[in-house]
This record gives sequence, structure tokens and C-alpha cells, in this order.
Amino acid sequence: MTDGNKNNPEEERLGSGKPPCFISQAIPGVLLVEPRVQRDERGFFFESYNSAVWKEAGIEDRLDQDNHSFSTAGVLRGLHAQLERPQAKLVRVIEGEIYDVAVDIRPGSPSFGLWVAAVLSAENFRQLYIPPGFAHGFCVQSAQAQVAYKVSGSWDPADEITIAWDDPQLAIDWPVEKPVISEKDSRGVSLAEASARLGPSDGEAES
Repeated sequence: MTDGNKNNPEEERLGSGKPPCFISQAIPGVLLVEPRVQRDERGFFFESYNSAVWKEAGIEDRLDQDNHSFSTAGVLRGLHAQLERPQAKLVRVIEGEIYDVAVDIRPGSPSFGLWVAAVLSAENFRQLYIPPGFAHGFCVQSAQAQVAYKVSGSWDPADEITIAWDDPQLAIDWPVEKPVISEKDSRGVSLAEASARLGPSDGEAES
């Protein structure tokens, strides 16, 4: 028996309409995802992830771990990557706004050392898909932000590397002058130093 006064999740899903829009970015493989959001007087509903739909868009990674972080204004996290077991990531914001950055560190890639960025917020519902072989980081542009992201594989602290957020070679245009960073991130190495340690980019594999 069902309560006729309660919303049916299946009806909500069907009512969300078309699948998300997957927008290619300047570096091949990185995608900006714009979900189709159903809004009415009650609020909103949207599908934040559907493995079948994502596969149709060419995203084959098994995104089998969910991470969630809370940060205050000016916090910058990153740039983080795993070497031998690189991870794919699907990043979204459920409160506030961030400037999200992905840096290509795949050995032999024609875009090695280049980066792309996107503004993700609870208001625009956008997500950034980052394939394996990228370093990832973000800074908070609102009073606070909650970031939720799916990753492939699992975090391996022994395999992690932190690349300096302010590496002159990368010249990332961060929208914050004096970021708040962790002690670990303050010890990040340059991309040139990291290059000698970089492993294959096609493994299963936090940031």
C-alpha cells in the first residue's frame, strides 16, 4: 500500500526530463555535466548520477566511493593525485560555490601540465568529471562550501602526491589571493619534481 499524499520517487525521476548535458572542455576527457533540474513550488529534483546514462556519454569508470568535504571561505585544497592508481572523479557542490581545477599530469599527454577550471555551485548544479591521470584541487568562493564527489578505486595515502597549488609552471589563475591551506598542501612539490614519480595513467584509481 502507498500513501497517495506522498511523492513517488519514480514519478519524480521520469519527470526530470532529458538526460544531463555533457560538455567537453579544453582538455579532452574532462566534461562539465549540466543535469536537467525539475523545479516547482516544492523545490527541485534531479538525477545526480546514473551509471547507464554516464556510460552512454563515454564515462566508463566505476565510481564506487563517495567523499564529502566541508570548507570555509578562502580554503584551497589540492592539488592532489594518485600515481600508480589514478582515480576518476565526479565533483559537485551541495552548498556554496567553488572554483574547481583539474591539471593533466598524464605522461605523454599532449596537454600535459595544462589545466581547466569550472565554477561549481549549489545554485548551478554543475558537476565536473575528471578522468584518471589528473591532479585535482579547488578553492572556496562562498562563506562555506560542501563538496561531494564520487571517485573510482579507493584512496591510497602511500600512492598520493600533492602538487603545489601555486607552481609557476602551472600558473593557475586562482580567484583567491591568500588561500587557507593545510600543512600537507603547503609542502606540495612542483610539477617538474612530480614528473619523475608519475606512473601510468590508465590504472584504476583522491583528492
